[in-house]
Amino acid sequence: MNKTLKLALGAIGFTLASLASAQTTTLLNVSYDVAREFYKDYNSSFIAHYKKTTGKDISVDQSHAGSSAQARAVADGLAGDVVTMNTTTDVDFLAEKGVVAKDWRAKFPNDAAPTTSTMLFLVRQGNPKNIKDWDDLIRPDVKVVVVNPKTGGNGRMAYLAAWGQVRAKGGTDAQGAEFVSKLYKNVPALARGGRDATGMFLQRNVGDVLITFESEVVSVEREFGKGKVQAIHPSASIVAENPVAVVERTVNKKGTAAEAKAYLDYLYSPEGQEIAAKHGIRPRNEAVLKKYTEVFKPLKLFTVQQYFGSLAEAQKVHFNDGGQFDKLYTPGK
Repeated sequence: MNKTLKLALGAIGFTLASLASAQTTTLLNVSYDVAREFYKDYNSSFIAHYKKTTGKDISVDQSHAGSSAQARAVADGLAGDVVTMNTTTDVDFLAEKGVVAKDWRAKFPNDAAPTTSTMLFLVRQGNPKNIKDWDDLIRPDVKVVVVNPKTGGNGRMAYLAAWGQVRAKGGTDAQGAEFVSKLYKNVPALARGGRDATGMFLQRNVGDVLITFESEVVSVEREFGKGKVQAIHPSASIVAENPVAVVERTVNKKGTAAEAKAYLDYLYSPEGQEIAAKHGIRPRNEAVLKKYTEVFKPLKLFTVQQYFGSLAEAQKVHFNDGGQFDKLYTPGK
């Protein structure tokens, strides 16, 4: 083969490769802090599934931070194709802005929440402060690490779990407020998001107990090694739904509506549910859930609706400026 022909064939090959690359759709998943490892594994599985079922290549980029900060970033122009959050209020906020569909809950099963989680305690190995339940968190010798409920769903769920467990024992809202006030007096500094909270607890050695999502147990073991922390299951905790939505504003511009829907649909598949379970995120699929009874230990669970009406109502009453949280928490005190 002469040199000219080789160069010509090489140029054709390069052009075809460039065309293939140009035809690869890229999605951006804008998500919350502690879901990054889950979505790394999920994306690999989805990409393979999409290629097998459609014959097309696809790639997925990830963006992670505190869920409310992420919602604001999308509202301000971050071009996510999908949002995968940990509280419905963050998706409702985007619906109000016209960024996702008003009826986003009706677009996917289970009110567009393919998985759930709950709030647990992480303590240092050996549980040196002998923390067993919520009441231990208001002892004077205990310091608590928790996310700011104004910047992350992790923090909102921790706050509502702390208040709600008082109600679950037959207490009143006044008693719930008193308990939460005592709890936040034991918080040395609020974390920005779930991963920041874990960093404070493990890397900066702040606090005696971390209130966080159940899934963070798996993440900590992967990142820091087994044996650094142990999970404490309190007597009662909250159901935290993980809502998802297609970002209509982005997909309409990019023409990626079908791909974005396929990406979120796969979360409901047995494969997607299995990956969630392996990361300590509770699957909706009952068969998959039963396989992981060692991970998802039974505890008394209550919903936001039981004691707070809805997350939207809780947002107004507790987390908006001037709400209950502002009344109960004073930084540095």
